[in-house]
Parts: sequence; structure tokens; C-alpha cells
Amino acid sequence: MVVQKIVVLGGGESGVGAALLAQAKGFDVFLSDKGALADSYRLTLQDAGIPFEEGQHTEERILAASEVIKSPGIPATVPLVQKLRAQGISVISEIEFAARYTNARLIGITGSNGKTTTTLLIYHLLKTAGLNVGLAGNIGDSFAEQVITDTFDYFVLELSSFQLDDMYHTHLDVMVLLNITPDHLDRYNYDFDQYVASKFRILQNALPEDDFIYFAESQPIMTELARHTPAVQALPISLAKTVSPGGQLIDGQLTATNGEQSFTLAQAETPLRGPHNAINMLAAILAAQSLGVSRETIETGLKTFQNAAHRLEPAGIINGVQFINDSKATNVDSVFYALSSMDAPVIWIAGGLDKGNDYSQLDELVGQKVKALICLGVDNHKLVEYFGNTLSSIHETRQVEDAVAQGLAWAQPGDVVLLSPACASFDLFKNYEDRGNQFKAAVRNLLMNA
Repeated sequence: MVVQKIVVLGGGESGVGAALLAQAKGFDVFLSDKGALADSYRLTLQDAGIPFEEGQHTEERILAASEVIKSPGIPATVPLVQKLRAQGISVISEIEFAARYTNARLIGITGSNGKTTTTLLIYHLLKTAGLNVGLAGNIGDSFAEQVITDTFDYFVLELSSFQLDDMYHTHLDVMVLLNITPDHLDRYNYDFDQYVASKFRILQNALPEDDFIYFAESQPIMTELARHTPAVQALPISLAKTVSPGGQLIDGQLTATNGEQSFTLAQAETPLRGPHNAINMLAAILAAQSLGVSRETIETGLKTFQNAAHRLEPAGIINGVQFINDSKATNVDSVFYALSSMDAPVIWIAGGLDKGNDYSQLDELVGQKVKALICLGVDNHKLVEYFGNTLSSIHETRQVEDAVAQGLAWAQPGDVVLLSPACASFDLFKNYEDRGNQFKAAVRNLLMNA
């Protein structure tokens, strides 16, 4: 029997995990990364005896593959990927590859915003229920590496559009689509319809008995659903009206109905604030109900949940001024949700690498809630020009310590200093985590000297 040759492009968490799974399943494996591998991943490959290269792509060796597992960070427009597809070589994602080797039920979550919070919350609710569940996808450990032993009965998968683009046959038992707003359009020829189609790939292998949870006030979702109605169990979420089955927020009460199960809890009794988190929680409640988790367990799980860092994360209180780290808010829609959840005057820290932002959706909220703007970035002209007539106090800086100090100087007791950038971080920071961590460190330093 001829052993199939698997080439893995990209040596990060997903790539190394895919290489390990491919080796475990008896394939001839080779990993190639155009950049430098992290020391831990290089050591893992060496210990496993998996051949690899870094700093280059040897095309002759890659084009000899039977199948290629591509990192989601590599665009489909890269010439090497185009050559592979021109030769009829299958190019898939780690998720697609790993899904072939597990019988676990799969819960997939996608959306432009809120994916990580919702994924972690669903995982927490299932763990609280005592279910044997794994966490993977765009978060946590490699899905493929966890599938080597395949000990979980369920997997909760955070799925980016880039991962969905290279998925073809993966079947998800529960599908969550939180929202679709313009993001990553540079990967989709600046065509929003292409991005919408990418998100809707989460439904491509749905069966009539599967559950599809979605936000019914996301116009792009509803427009696309009107074009082709999937044959699934539809569970809409609304913040404006009553839906049944489905979930809604009515007078501050989270209410969800799924089959014979119903659930009600005041959002104020949970640690998550704001309308965006109501959507996230309702999606998680409906997903947990789909898997038979009891009402009592869901309530316990919601009340004990701790969100991931950099998502409306409390960073400290100085002289009655609350500092909040929302560094993960790298687009305008995320900032809209953040400002919507504020119930105190805001000194807003924004800026970074602009991704073609349209700030008009923030006009009303900024007028109502923001008393000053601090621009933290190399090029702040777009923010300054847009909000210059709305806000009388605008400060520009490239130093996070200066931004935090200026926020404290402008704030009164009871105010909030909110880092919610609306932009990518790469002009001044390694990534959004680095930006958020530096913000928290600056707040701690001020707190020690206050």
C-alpha cells in the first residue's frame, strides 16, 4: 500500500498538532514554515521524528503532497497555495483533518465578534454539567493533537472565517453564528459578500436534526438566510422581540426556550454586562440546552463564569476611577458593544492600525457616553478628524503609560477609562494581548504610586 504524503504548511499550534495526528494515523508527514518556529514547537517535532523546514518553502517537496493541511494564517491567494490547487491537490484546515478522526459531537461557534467569550462559556457550562468535553479551534490546544487520543465526547470549537474557508466535509451538531460585521476584508477582495459566505460555511453540512443558533438582529445574517433557508432546527436570538424557540433579553431577563427546556435568569445576576454579552450568553444557554444540560446547571455555570482576558476586563480602580481593558476590541462593532455596556462617563482610549474603519455607528454612543478621547497609535489622524467636532478633549500619544495617566487626569470619581481600540495593535504592540497587558501594567504602576 502506498503511504499518502501529508504536508503541513505553518508550524504553529494547529500545524504542529496536525503533523502529530497525521503521523499517528500512519501518513508520511512533512511540515514547512516560511518563518521561524517557536522553540517549543521545534522541539516537539524533533522529539516526534517529524521532518520539517523553517525559513523557506521547498516547493518541489510540497507539490509532491497527496494532501496539504494549511495554517489559517496563510491566505488562499499565496502563489504556492494556488499552485497546489491548480494541480488538484487537496488543501484543508486542521479542523477538517482532525474531524475525520473523532466521533465526538461538535459544537462550532463563529461570528465577527464574541466568538471567544461564547466558546469559553459553552465549554464552561458543559464542564459544569460534568460532560467529557474538549476545547479547541481558534483557542486553546490543537484540535488535531487532542484527537490523537480521542477521549472526549464533545468538542467546543471556536471557528474563524479563515478556518471555515478550508473546511468542506466537517459536520457540526450545533452551529452558532453570533453576528457578521465588516472585518478581515483584505482577505476577501474587500467584498463583504465573500466574507458573509465564508461565515455561512458553518452550515454547509448541516442535517435537519442539527441546531442552528443565530442572532436575528444581524442584518447580514438575515439577508443571507433569506437567500437559502437551511434545513436545520433554527434557534434565533433577539434583543427586540419574543422568539420561541430561541432566546431573548426582555426587561433585563435572559430567557431561552429549546425543545421542552426553558430558562430564565436576570442578566444582572451574571458577571457579563452589556447587550453583546446577552447575545453571547443566550447562544451558550441554547447550545447547552441542545446537549441536555439542566436549567439548574446552566444557572450555576453562568454565575461562576470568568471571561478571557482583554474582553471588558476590569484592570483596577484608582481614586474611584475604573479602568477597563477591552484590547480585544479590534473593530468598530466591538467598540459599539463596549460603549453600550457602560453606565458611567467614559474616557475612551482608541487607536492603532486602522482597518478601513467606519466610525459613524458610534456617533450616538460617543455623544452620550464619552467625555474625552485618547488616541494611542502611530497615525491618529482619522480618529482625530472624525471625533474632533464631537469631543473637546482629545489627546494623542504613542505611550500606553501616558494614555493611562492622561485618562486618570481627566476622569472624575465614578468615571471609566476604557481601552477599546477599534484598531489592530501592530503599529505599537506585538498583538492585542501585548497591548492589553501593557495597559494593565500601566494601571498597576499608577495604583502603586497613587
